[in-house]
Amino acid sequence: MTCERVRVVVVDDHTVMRAGVVALLAGEDGIEIVGEAGDGRAALELVERHAPDVALVDLRMPVLDGVGATAEIVARYPRTRVLILTTYDTDQDIERGVEAGAIGYLLKDTTREQLADAIRSAARGETVLAPRVAEKLIARMRRPPQDPLTARETDVLNAVADGLTNAEIGRRLVITEATVKTHLLRLFAKLDVNDRTRAVVVALERGLLRRP
Repeated sequence: MTCERVRVVVVDDHTVMRAGVVALLAGEDGIEIVGEAGDGRAALELVERHAPDVALVDLRMPVLDGVGATAEIVARYPRTRVLILTTYDTDQDIERGVEAGAIGYLLKDTTREQLADAIRSAARGETVLAPRVAEKLIARMRRPPQDPLTARETDVLNAVADGLTNAEIGRRLVITEATVKTHLLRLFAKLDVNDRTRAVVVALERGLLRRP
């Protein structure tokens, strides 16, 4: 950070949202917007050109998403701090962003004052988390370790996510319907859920299930 001014690039594929963020920060003392981008690849070019103190990055974008952009910025331009600003707050999204190297994770319901303070803190190298994000991370750390799903349980859960009945799952996997029910009961216990829909949701949040 130079001359006590925080130089920021704003990266969001939604033009109106990006313009709104820029407008919010325009009047903030000590914060200067030096560039805007609509995808992660363009963000890398901006960071290389302007060497900002902070890159304010959305999570889901075309060409290169926020996680990919974060990882590359952290690896190639370590003096630029990445602060994620997104609407997504699932465990999986938060974990991916933090693991990629983001110094902070904010949600788009943050106020102007909170956003400006977070940018200044990020520029100083301080971790910044939205309260809801911090709660999720703490809850995840306190959660007792879960037994991993077996390959067959994952196959069953994928079939559930495809909307198949137990009988249809049995035909797909060439197992009996009773065996399907047994696998479901076991994965329900592992995921601490009571129904099929919740099982899919929790598995997606924890990164145990990958869907196209």
